[in-house]
Amino acid sequence: MRIKMSLEEIKKEIIDIKKMLEEIMVLQKEILERFKEESISEEIPLDASLLLRLPDHLRKTMMALAKLVKAKADDVAKITGRARAIESAYLNQLARMGYVKRERIKREVYFSIIGGEE
Repeated sequence: MRIKMSLEEIKKEIIDIKKMLEEIMVLQKEILERFKEESISEEIPLDASLLLRLPDHLRKTMMALAKLVKAKADDVAKITGRARAIESAYLNQLARMGYVKRERIKREVYFSIIGGEE
């Protein structure tokens, strides 16, 4: 009798855990939707004179980075359709020119536009 009772308790606990997981999934979905809305609105406006001063290949990289706000070379390459190595070189060139900030987080390098309207 005691074994049957403990099995029923376990079943009840499993049902409670399922309910909690469903609530967590709903909350997670809401958070992701909010994050997407915020990242869309955070797109950095670029000054036209800055873009006109850049060569075409760097302008394309800069526009992609502005959409992403903060990104790795892989992320920029997905938008531009170019190889990661090429985008990495272009992003480093923009960093040396002073238009882009380079930030290393553990083993990955993230780039972001300095100031946004320079």
